[in-house]
Amino acid sequence: MTTTLITGSNKGLGYETARQLIGAGHDVWIGARDPERGAAAAHTLGARFVQLDVTDEASVSAAVATVGELDVLVNNAGILGGTEAVGDVTAEAVRHVYETNVFGVVRVTHAFLPLLEKSAAPVVVNLGSALGSLALNSDPDTLASSFAVLAYQSSKTALNMITVQYAKAYPGMRINCVDPGYTATDFNGGGGDKTVGEGAEIVVRMASAGGDGPTGGFFNSAGPQPW
Repeated sequence: MTTTLITGSNKGLGYETARQLIGAGHDVWIGARDPERGAAAAHTLGARFVQLDVTDEASVSAAVATVGELDVLVNNAGILGGTEAVGDVTAEAVRHVYETNVFGVVRVTHAFLPLLEKSAAPVVVNLGSALGSLALNSDPDTLASSFAVLAYQSSKTALNMITVQYAKAYPGMRINCVDPGYTATDFNGGGGDKTVGEGAEIVVRMASAGGDGPTGGFFNSAGPQPW
């Protein structure tokens, strides 16, 4: 059975991804900062729970010891941060978002690499966004170009490069970034035009890719996307 850990999965896209992967036969660990909410989500889904705060080194190390073995890591945990005008964004505001969206991904991936290297078909899926695509943000005809959320968007751009570098360093793993699209969750106040089921589809697809899947790419439900 494929063992999968999903960070930040007590609700939203992470929760739906867990639900779908459990249905596909994965043994899923729900990673969440809040023990009560995380344990409740795991109980409802029939998953296992591990307390995991991606911003805390001790929490991540303890989670590695608890999980023990791993085939698939889904770096789902993320925050939006502030949406103030670009000129009003401070370095501290950017640092706050990066602590989860960038450093958190590196912290978790680095910690779980030894477990993934023992897997016969290791997979890492990073939750990205079209809002982090330099190509799409530079095209005035795209929806992404109409947003200007400095900290969040730049954190997802950084995540793209992190994905590429890990994929090059570990060619035996399938490591990709995915864009679930504008999905209606608490993250955006329910304003998305996709359901969580639709948004989770590409996450589930790439998490299930196995050893024959692509690596070092950026995908949405339609296929490869520009960095």
